[in-house]
Amino acid sequence: MKFTPATLAGAYLVDVEPFEDERGLFARTWCRHEFAARGLSDELAQCNISLTRRRGTLRGMHYQAAPHTEDKLVRCTHGAIHDVIVDLRRDSPTFCRHFAADLSADSHRALYVPKGCAHGFQTLTDDTQVFYQMSAFYVPDAGRGVRWNDPRFGIAWPIADPILNARDAAYPDFDPDAA
Repeated sequence: MKFTPATLAGAYLVDVEPFEDERGLFARTWCRHEFAARGLSDELAQCNISLTRRRGTLRGMHYQAAPHTEDKLVRCTHGAIHDVIVDLRRDSPTFCRHFAADLSADSHRALYVPKGCAHGFQTLTDDTQVFYQMSAFYVPDAGRGVRWNDPRFGIAWPIADPILNARDAAYPDFDPDAA
């Protein structure tokens, strides 16, 4: 695997290094030793998938409050997404900044989201599936979110007027004093 630091502290793009032959390809997508060697979480508590039916749907911006924060490895396994993370860690040099990358099933690229960052994505195709690996178990009472278009973050979403569910549409602007 190839790890490329993102512009947010502790975040990485993770690309596979495929072995290809006449049958197709084989590539490692996660290795405890490779993650630990870079100081990244090598804990794997839970894996989830989401399937989003319509292009332009926006899911986010979600995070879990302390002490239930989680590292995530996010990969698009069908279709394509515009994936975004926002640094909500008060002590981080990239506090309140965001990083975005397009992930697709064809690229096999993943995004490592460190603890304390909000995460969300917008689907670029219909019938998009996303696979998540998390370092901590989901705790419903710790689930939080910030508004997807909070001007503080300046996120440029690729598709105007996204499809949102009621919960994501109702998240408040981020209050840095409460972080």
